[in-house]
Amino acid sequence: MTRNPHVRSTLLRRFIDNEASGGIVLMVAAALALIVANSALAPTYFAALKTYVGPLSVSHWINDALMAVFFLLVGLEIKREIVDGQLSTWSRRILPGLCAAGGMAVPALIFAGFNWNNGEVIRGWAIPTATDIAFALGVLSLFGNRVPASMKVFLTALAIIDDLGAVLIIAVFYTGNLDLAALGGAAAVVVALLTLNRMKVRALWPYLMLGAVLWLQVLLSGVHATVAGVALALTIPLTRATGGGHERGVDSPLHRLEHALAKVVPFVVIPIFGFANAGVSLAGFDARALIDPLTLGVAGGLVMGKVVGVYGTARATVKLGWAAAPVGAAPSHVLGVALLCGIGFTMSLFIGLLAFPDNAALQDGVKIGILLGSLVSAVLGAVVLMLSPKPGGAEARAF
Repeated sequence: MTRNPHVRSTLLRRFIDNEASGGIVLMVAAALALIVANSALAPTYFAALKTYVGPLSVSHWINDALMAVFFLLVGLEIKREIVDGQLSTWSRRILPGLCAAGGMAVPALIFAGFNWNNGEVIRGWAIPTATDIAFALGVLSLFGNRVPASMKVFLTALAIIDDLGAVLIIAVFYTGNLDLAALGGAAAVVVALLTLNRMKVRALWPYLMLGAVLWLQVLLSGVHATVAGVALALTIPLTRATGGGHERGVDSPLHRLEHALAKVVPFVVIPIFGFANAGVSLAGFDARALIDPLTLGVAGGLVMGKVVGVYGTARATVKLGWAAAPVGAAPSHVLGVALLCGIGFTMSLFIGLLAFPDNAALQDGVKIGILLGSLVSAVLGAVVLMLSPKPGGAEARAF
């Protein structure tokens, strides 16, 4: 008996279109990396990442080049939301903006509290400040209408502002010695991109060609190359979707590029990054590693820091009358989402690599802390949301 290929195609399409799918694929990639790193294939796995292909190793091609595509999508989302989306007005930015700031500051302080007396490890202060939007939204989507729609909007806006903060942190604090000539070349390319924008060039290929040159110049400049992805994104034309129909909305160059990357990044780029960087060998693992200040700083920052920073800021902001509470949300809904913000996988791993580029032992400690903190945050967040009341109940008005 043959199965209907149309049914298989429909099931695949539903999986790809499901918000939770990107997070599921990333979890599978991370789990596979852990399995391979602790199997007979471990020597091959680690040797392959160190193999040079042209001027860069496989690991660097993934972390410097492939991840630039991820940052390009992040930049496109940031620009779209600020210009014509959930962050287009100050009233929409206040609550998620302040919560994002609190959710970055408190985890950094917790990490610093555990590692204040270690001059090398303290460089990792920014590791627990990031939120993995794919993971967090994936878990949130599992609860359907048990969570008010306003909480999805809140989490999305918060995560986008969080990503912007992470990009700024990388550019300012994790930049090596600068090559002024290459930096000047990068600036010249940005001017050329802005000129294309001002000339209302709608074809994408000139932007992408100059974007490749920009990536190379930024790589040579000492600033991390992925910042080029964000810089390119901010120059892609976007026309506001008000009053102009299809031509003024979804057909903007930014929308077309974002649509083209919407499946490539979560289903190709991020899983490859996760597989390449989540693998940590547990050979000779000592349980004392779980109470190492580095591991505790990362895990504690993700779990406790995000709860205190996001939930505490949300309560204070609403109580002070600076912003309205998310519509139909109970305190437990906000608490559950604040816990989900502690899932810091992708960006946290990336910052960890930048903080300790030449220290495999510290990188392993970071990975253990991220995996532990993200897992605890996901489980606790899911439990809190599972026990939360239905949207719009009496408890919601108490927030």
